[in-house]
Amino acid sequence: MNAPETMKQFRPKGFRHVGTRPVRPDGVDKVTGKALYSPDFKAPGMLWGAILRSPHPHARIISIDTKKAEALVGVKAVATGRDLPTLESLVMHVGEGASDIVDVSHNCLALDKVLYEGHAVVAVAATSPEIAREALGLITVEYEELPFVLGVEEALAEGAPVLHDNVFTKGVEPKPEKPSNAAMRVEMGGGDVEGALASAAATVTERYTLEPVHQGYIEPHACVASWNGDGQAQIWTSSQGHFAVRSLTASVLAMPQSDIRVTPLEIGGGFGGKTTIYLEPVAMVLSRKSGRPVRLAMTREEVFRATGPAPGAVIDVRIGADAEGTLVAAEVEFLYHSGAYTANDAGAGVSSAIGHYRIANTRVVGTEVLCNRPAAKAYRAPGAPQVNFAVESAIDELAGKLGIDPLELRLKNAAAEGDPQTSGLPWGRIGWVECLEAARAHPHWSAPLGPNQGRGIAGGYWGNYGGPSTVNVSVAEDGTITVATGSPDIGGSRASMAIMAAEVLDVPYEQVRSVVADTASIGVSMVTGGSRTTFATGMATVQAAEDVKSILCQRAARMWGVSDDQVEWRSGAVVCLEGEKQGQSMTAAAIAGRSFHSGGPIAAVAALSAKGWLPGFGVHICDTEVDPETGHVKIVRYTAIQDVGTAIHPDYVEGQMQGGAAQGIGWALNEAYIYGKNGKLDNAGFLDYRMPVASDLPMIDTVMVEVPNPAHPYGVKGVGEVPIVPPLAAVANAIHGAIGQRLRDLPMVPDRVYAALHPEG
Repeated sequence: MNAPETMKQFRPKGFRHVGTRPVRPDGVDKVTGKALYSPDFKAPGMLWGAILRSPHPHARIISIDTKKAEALVGVKAVATGRDLPTLESLVMHVGEGASDIVDVSHNCLALDKVLYEGHAVVAVAATSPEIAREALGLITVEYEELPFVLGVEEALAEGAPVLHDNVFTKGVEPKPEKPSNAAMRVEMGGGDVEGALASAAATVTERYTLEPVHQGYIEPHACVASWNGDGQAQIWTSSQGHFAVRSLTASVLAMPQSDIRVTPLEIGGGFGGKTTIYLEPVAMVLSRKSGRPVRLAMTREEVFRATGPAPGAVIDVRIGADAEGTLVAAEVEFLYHSGAYTANDAGAGVSSAIGHYRIANTRVVGTEVLCNRPAAKAYRAPGAPQVNFAVESAIDELAGKLGIDPLELRLKNAAAEGDPQTSGLPWGRIGWVECLEAARAHPHWSAPLGPNQGRGIAGGYWGNYGGPSTVNVSVAEDGTITVATGSPDIGGSRASMAIMAAEVLDVPYEQVRSVVADTASIGVSMVTGGSRTTFATGMATVQAAEDVKSILCQRAARMWGVSDDQVEWRSGAVVCLEGEKQGQSMTAAAIAGRSFHSGGPIAAVAALSAKGWLPGFGVHICDTEVDPETGHVKIVRYTAIQDVGTAIHPDYVEGQMQGGAAQGIGWALNEAYIYGKNGKLDNAGFLDYRMPVASDLPMIDTVMVEVPNPAHPYGVKGVGEVPIVPPLAAVANAIHGAIGQRLRDLPMVPDRVYAALHPEG
């Protein structure tokens, strides 16, 4: 759906390519099946790997007997945690960050204890996958089972089994005397919360809960590793960041990063779940032992049991307002499932909880809690959807108590540029108010509802990020241009980089080719995550393209025998402004064709750590229809409104908004990891883990509100994280509108909805 007329004023003008919708460079390969993903990749002479995993949620490893497996014909290598470098070696290699690398190492292959069902224990490499699986059956592991803990409150209870005897709660002073399952505590805020709540005209005090959920990426984790006799190694993998794969693998194996070359293969989504490593160091060890390349790939069941989901949470909210609807105080305390190792989501949750509102008195406290589950990982705006579900549900409850329209309550208290965040730092140029105004003006907000239908609204934001990126822009002898980046393309970034380079050089989009280079062919770049790529790598692309334009101008001036200030770049060519050649022009092809005789190849590298990122804000409107006889919830209409900065390629921006909304709807209605009393995951696969499919959803309308970021040449803000933040509360608020009952525990599956409708049973 097109943006309302009132929003068109935010659209930057004067661009030739930015804001257009060309075909993506990798599109043909992906729609024809030619694109190569990590499960597809095979190397000559490759061995097949397999991993034996723990059947217990918590146990001490007494012994491992691999003799029979090693004797099996076709088995070429066996590896355990003893084959990875010791803590002492890691301390010498990594230094201060050794403890974090130890966690990564022990998660790849357990050493003394297993901490969750599915924890990797032994790996084998054989000449066929069948032999590798047979070898696993010949391995004997003796365990001493230990008490386990799955829930966050249970893990903090007196007498609960402690997962790590060297974990003392970070963020607490003085340092605790005893180890704890509370791995990290983060607190922000200020003012007199208790006093303000005591004098408030209306308050809401409620608890909200969520379960861990899977990111839902397409291909399972897989890699091929080849470690040569000279110490040089190669890895082929689908990852959100092949430089992160290189650095983490090198750290785990205590080897130089330059000895590892990582080639990125295509990736069918990651959403934060592919920003770490599980298989690569193990495949490397097996390759070193066998002398041959080794392929390791997870089954879908292994992905569920052994990789990191988004953390579940228990969240307590207290919030109050005066009689006119001004928010006077808010307190949010939450516990996040960290899984077996620290997840680092608490800080993001604290900063994302209530910063989109002007509230004088605030306190937000987040704690990460260790438990016997796989270590939690990022999932699109990590840490934000959970706490936002609670806060935006409470805002709706507060609006009901005050008798104020929930959109108007949000608009009355919406933070704007210059207002303080929860951290105390002022907001930059944000588009939160503009999104709320767009929602109010949208026909969806005032459309009539049918029987058993309800409408909900929710907003939220994600901070986004910049960080390091490297880009090489080069001109071939025929004038065509290559943009090489170190950022894996997940959401169309090849096209975005080509668009921005074409914009700088004012050449046709088709003249620019965008590629993703391996770690030996381009400088360091951070992961494709945190909504940073179009902003940060785009900034590097613009800088490198500007440098190439300057080089082309200098070469043309040299050929014409004039000074650099006597030429100018116009319409994709250099124009001479003065002298005998005045008015003449020279294209990139003409200049590059003579480059070998005028100074050498034409290329420029931009390596930067991008600053000036700004958060994205979103408002979602959801209509639900609830079947009173079954409790089934149907999404009948959905609109996602978002401040996108500047939409470089609107198709991909809309796709991000729709995809995030779909994932958030699934989190709200269906998705959850379900563990039995034995500590084992009961729904480890898509047959039992219910993700939404196309038939579950209506067409998701999108409205792009463009409030450009002044720190970026084209006004870019990240867009990929924000769309998953509002849906959880938007759906919950819509269900409340349909049935008149408030659900505060996710997922809102039919039996929970039915129970709310029929409390008598």
